[in-house]
Amino acid sequence: MRSIGLAVVLTLGVLWAPLAVEAQPPDKVYRIGVLERTSPTVNVANLESFRQGLRALGYVEGKNLVIEYRSAEGRDEPFADLAAELVRLKVDLILTRGTPAALAAKHATPVIPVVITGVGDPVGQGIITSLAHPGGNITGLSATVTEIYPKRVELLKELVPKAARIAALFNMSNPAIPRQWTAVETAARSLGVQPLLLDVRKADDLRPAFETAMRERADALVVGLETLTLANAPLIVDLAAKHRLPAVYASTEFIGGLASYGVNYPDHYRRAATFVDKIFKGAKPSDLPVEQPTKLELVVNLRTARALGLTIPRTVMLQVDQIVE
Repeated sequence: MRSIGLAVVLTLGVLWAPLAVEAQPPDKVYRIGVLERTSPTVNVANLESFRQGLRALGYVEGKNLVIEYRSAEGRDEPFADLAAELVRLKVDLILTRGTPAALAAKHATPVIPVVITGVGDPVGQGIITSLAHPGGNITGLSATVTEIYPKRVELLKELVPKAARIAALFNMSNPAIPRQWTAVETAARSLGVQPLLLDVRKADDLRPAFETAMRERADALVVGLETLTLANAPLIVDLAAKHRLPAVYASTEFIGGLASYGVNYPDHYRRAATFVDKIFKGAKPSDLPVEQPTKLELVVNLRTARALGLTIPRTVMLQVDQIVE
């Protein structure tokens, strides 16, 4: 009897085994919607850092991860439609950069988790409730944009000591920018320098803006960081060189510029991957405090400095994190 009973058990075990395997859910394939300012080609360094961060946490494209990349191609207007498209695709999470993209995602869905990057004032813009307790479905990383514009103005004054007028290239239609212009204006006046606003809202405004800067005898330039300027970074750097206008930028994405001071965006994106992982493992965005940058970097391009006839002061060189020869 024991032998028969054992045989029955073994037989049933063999029959049930395939059923048990079939009952197990298949491996989850996560779909991340990326809502960006520029194309993957322009945004390659940040996107690769995001992918590296995800790979380190076990998420691999083609295996258990799909990235749906959507670019506004240098204009803020498409963000609303692009965010709605990602919602229709039923992505598991949306990654955004900048204030307009974050606001578009917020308006598009109160349910799908959103991880923000590059937002200067997420609380002031109504994207989250507070840094410590974001609330809702949004968390991520603040860029501390507005607070560091005075430092950029100070750097320009150190780089161009005789500067009497500093221009600021800003897209004032971006809701985050007016506060940044106020910060530049206040910092310039405190240094005895006249501020000049160059309001650019489309690519066709860029060349006339530089002509205005020359006509108004601007001695140096601060360049804002948002959708329009980032998408047209090569043109802006070329125009600054053509007009021999020393400029400080907000990120190293303005390749060839005299200097940049701001967030290390590849690191920013790598850190964003940790938020994604926590959310995929069950954390609620509302319970994940929004992080502020842990590192700001100053990069100086000596080749551009020589072309402009500038000598980088020792006071600036002592602060430099990276030198481009």
